Amino acid sequence: MKIAIACSWLNQYGGAERVLEVVHEMYPEAPVFTTIYWPQALPEAYRGWDIRTSFLDRWPLVKQHHQWFLPFYPSAVESLDLAGYDVVLSITSAFAHGLITPPETRHICYCLTPARFLWDYETYVEREQLGRAARLVLPGLIKALRAWDQRVSTRVDDFLAISKAVQSRIAQHYGRDSQIIYPPVNVPDVPLPRERGGYYLSLGRLIPYKRVDLVVRAFNQLGLPLHIVGDGRDRAALEAIAKPNIRFLGRLSDAEVREQYAGCRAFVFPGEEDFGITPVEAQAAGRPVIAYAGGGALDTVLDGETGILFRDKTPEALAEAVMRCEAA
Repeated sequence: MKIAIACSWLNQYGGAERVLEVVHEMYPEAPVFTTIYWPQALPEAYRGWDIRTSFLDRWPLVKQHHQWFLPFYPSAVESLDLAGYDVVLSITSAFAHGLITPPETRHICYCLTPARFLWDYETYVEREQLGRAARLVLPGLIKALRAWDQRVSTRVDDFLAISKAVQSRIAQHYGRDSQIIYPPVNVPDVPLPRERGGYYLSLGRLIPYKRVDLVVRAFNQLGLPLHIVGDGRDRAALEAIAKPNIRFLGRLSDAEVREQYAGCRAFVFPGEEDFGITPVEAQAAGRPVIAYAGGGALDTVLDGETGILFRDKTPEALAEAVMRCEAA
């Protein structure tokens, strides 16, 4: 059986890429089809994969600023040649479900979410620093991309969802049923703590929709020690408002991240993620999770048992949840 794997783009490293790695480990001979590939942004292991890209990959600046090229992704995805494969497995939170496959090919979509920048546009971009021209043009573009997104969802034979929240979005936006298969979480050799740690921990890409700003503002109020692991375009702005009790550690190795989990008092997860691998990793290390009560956290965090959920996206609500943890 000939199998191909597909994803929307490969120019950054996060949870979606970790899922892709596991799928590729299952099918190491399968080629990976994608619109763009930026080797410098990904682990060295990717350079040994059979990665096949679209015409968009040859355009200047696209790898560093893929958001600028949104109008061209539908045609880039549709240009990928998938003839001769029995099964295509797409892993997507954007455009890869729009692949054109032959009638005899079964297309299984592991949907990380229907594109949130399309279907939750107002929330997704409200924190982005967009110019006046972009704010005028984007609504029309988003409307056109939504129409394409719904239309091509019929090309998928089977949808798989990563959480109950994503399953609900697939039904809402595509009118399709789906089965839930939770993403793989690799937790090897996690050192279990013997006593409560002395700092709180936040980990992830420092970009607007991750809402790390909530964590910084809450801990500015509390004065409690906080470690922030990760990097991204918001780092300088977050460092500018952070008080001395907050440390930015940048990107760390897997071993260093495991040590951070083991040494923390609790893990703070402020965003509304589609699943959220890091809260599961934190709980595997024996640490409670303080999370926003939405998205995948509702599948993985038991309020009052394995963590604390807060229901308002405000620094005050998060700070109150942290104080509940302090009192526990």
